[in-house]
Amino acid sequence: MFLWFSELNPTVQALIGGLFTWGLTALGAATVFFFKRIDKHVLNMMLGFAAGVMIAASFWSLLAPSIEFSEQNGQIPWLAPAVGFLFGGLFIRLLDFVVPHLHLNEKHEKAEGPQTQLQKSTLLFLAITLHNIPEGLAIGVAFGAASLGLGDASLIGAVGLAIGIGIQNMPEGAALSVPLRGEGMSRKRAFHYGQLSAIVEPLAAVIGAGAVLLIQPILPYALAFAAGAMIFVVVEELIPESQSSGSTDLATLGLMVGFVVMMILDVALG
Repeated sequence: MFLWFSELNPTVQALIGGLFTWGLTALGAATVFFFKRIDKHVLNMMLGFAAGVMIAASFWSLLAPSIEFSEQNGQIPWLAPAVGFLFGGLFIRLLDFVVPHLHLNEKHEKAEGPQTQLQKSTLLFLAITLHNIPEGLAIGVAFGAASLGLGDASLIGAVGLAIGIGIQNMPEGAALSVPLRGEGMSRKRAFHYGQLSAIVEPLAAVIGAGAVLLIQPILPYALAFAAGAMIFVVVEELIPESQSSGSTDLATLGLMVGFVVMMILDVALG
């Protein structure tokens, strides 16, 4: 099975990885068929877990290889990672500025981006979708790097990254669909919004892999760009939301567990 997968074009591998993470988002969103509400403490712990996975993936799967590739290419080891990292954060900030969206636990009047008459459910969906973009890019860049055979990048490591992101997508799917159900939306429609929020990941994964394969010198920048985008999402959205209802200790423990899970995946499979 894995031999068959290893012989595929890297963009196809990235597409499959993105579809996998989308599928796990749908699995998490399916929670809405069994529960109308999720305890706030549990939800905060789930969001903390997602933040921990993204932080660990940003370093071990993206920034560390970016530094290594820069050094191998005779470049200043920190330059490309630093530039790419900052531009990744600026990219998400730009999307925040031009796309109307609303974070979890916020009232409609606190929506960010351009003024709009969109419903709260649509704004929540757009917020989750925005932070799924860097996850898809990270998957694509990882598969592209693995195909180039540079440094310690490996296909198994890219698969491990996809697995880690997929695991943290499950609570994210539930974190969107269940609150929408609690606000009176039908189970079917709430599930639809929850799973649809990750549909950008397969597309972003293909774009990330394709960019790296077409322009190999951008690889260190691309890896760091994905890391910067993910860290921006973690600090701007996931951590504040996980700490918003008083269960800070549970949220922090969730973050630490998520970090350790992703670290183990990356070290064991990379």
